[in-house]
Amino acid sequence: MKKVIALFIFLFTYANSFTSDLKYEVIVSDIAVPWSFTFLPDSSILITERKGQLIHYKNGEKLLIKNLPKIIAKNQGGLLDVELHPNYKSNGWIYISYCSSNDENDGMNTSIMRFQIKNNKAINKEIIYKATPNSKRSIHFGSRIVFDNQNYLFFSIGDRGNRDLNPQDINRDGGKIYRLHDDGRIPIDNPFVDEKNSKKAIYSYGHRNTQGMFYDIENNQIWTHEHGPRGGDEINIIEAGKNYGWPLASYGINYIGTKFTNKTTIAGMEDPLHYWVPSIAPSGMILIKNSKYESLNNSILIGSLKFQYLHQCILEVGKNGITKIKDEKKLLEDIGRVRSIEIDYNDNIYVGVENLGIIKLLE
Repeated sequence: MKKVIALFIFLFTYANSFTSDLKYEVIVSDIAVPWSFTFLPDSSILITERKGQLIHYKNGEKLLIKNLPKIIAKNQGGLLDVELHPNYKSNGWIYISYCSSNDENDGMNTSIMRFQIKNNKAINKEIIYKATPNSKRSIHFGSRIVFDNQNYLFFSIGDRGNRDLNPQDINRDGGKIYRLHDDGRIPIDNPFVDEKNSKKAIYSYGHRNTQGMFYDIENNQIWTHEHGPRGGDEINIIEAGKNYGWPLASYGINYIGTKFTNKTTIAGMEDPLHYWVPSIAPSGMILIKNSKYESLNNSILIGSLKFQYLHQCILEVGKNGITKIKDEKKLLEDIGRVRSIEIDYNDNIYVGVENLGIIKLLE
């Protein structure tokens, strides 16, 4: 049964959205593509540069972490997400997603690795997932990583530019959300473990290119957003085994203006909680439950690559218990391509902006 309802086309939203006088300060400057970042317990920052560098920013100095795996930095590929294990203080595990040849000579795909750091060097490296088959296409790697309250690892892999083959086929990687134990083992209750020839790590399918994800601990939900083509960017709440429709149902069209489907909803598939027409090209995603920022509280913050601002989605829970987005705002307009958003241990909000760096929001 569907638990989310597709909302109206957001041309209306763009006509009614408004800006904010939100202030910021630059904390780490001169980062080309800060695809992701995360805070260590000592408040220093690990930052991924898509070109293949993992930066440890501490005491005003940028230190490069050495001995990373071989990373292919091409077009949308490179070093992508970084996330700490929930028990990082005791086990030191760091997780990254990245573009890799997967030890093959031809093409590339998304890999997930965990490792620890000692003396600015990656040690005890373990590849816990390799997507196959490789592709020469250098787009749609997905690659966001989150943990839930049981330490399950969720991550996304995009459709790799092959919409007609990958997203609807559970025997192939691509266009999926995955779930693993923190060491890479397949959970025995994953939805497709008993399906012959299936990719056992798949948790949901029918996705295009998911570059935003967070875990709502209060409601025990995984939220994502994904890129549509020309229109049809989506926000979804992910449920085990569900099909989210791509490319059979979409509010988007081909980049050249033609249609690839006449359907926006299909029985048995999940409709988006929210969608955008035109596309905002979303990247990064975080839930704000933080009275420190009064104007941002009870909101989702998402970066817009296309329009170069921070997008606020204000949440409301209806009488039927279904969460909806009741309003939207454009923040920090024209700041640049907003790529990533995080919160530190003191509830301060930070944003990664291409060719600017990591900024701290002030309010």
